[in-house]
Amino acid sequence: MRLLVWKRFLKVLDDRKERLASEFKGIEAAKAEAARLKSDYEAHLDNIDQISRNKLEEAVSEGKRIAEEIRQNANIEALQIIEKTDEAIRSELSRAREEFRDEIVDIAITAAGKVIEEKLTEDEDKKIVEDFLDKVDNMP
Repeated sequence: MRLLVWKRFLKVLDDRKERLASEFKGIEAAKAEAARLKSDYEAHLDNIDQISRNKLEEAVSEGKRIAEEIRQNANIEALQIIEKTDEAIRSELSRAREEFRDEIVDIAITAAGKVIEEKLTEDEDKKIVEDFLDKVDNMP
């Protein structure tokens, strides 16, 4: 009977030993699977980080491109405004010169008419010229 109990006891121990070995193998396999999954997730996270950096760089580049485009458009518009303003100034200056010339002609004709109408002395001639020059100086 001892032999029978001993065999059963050894069988129970062997079964337990096999079960523990099997469980340890399962644990080791689970650890290996967890390590593999962790590695996969880390690789995936690294990939996501790289994609994020690339997208950010693209967005920054696009922002710089748009800013440069806006700057160029603003420069073009500023040059157009300057050209239009210069043209308007030239036009206004030309018109002012014509008006000034017309007024000078009118004043000269008036002065010549006065000289012709009257016989003047040298002092009177100087006074007419001085009046003419005063009128020219007082023009707007």
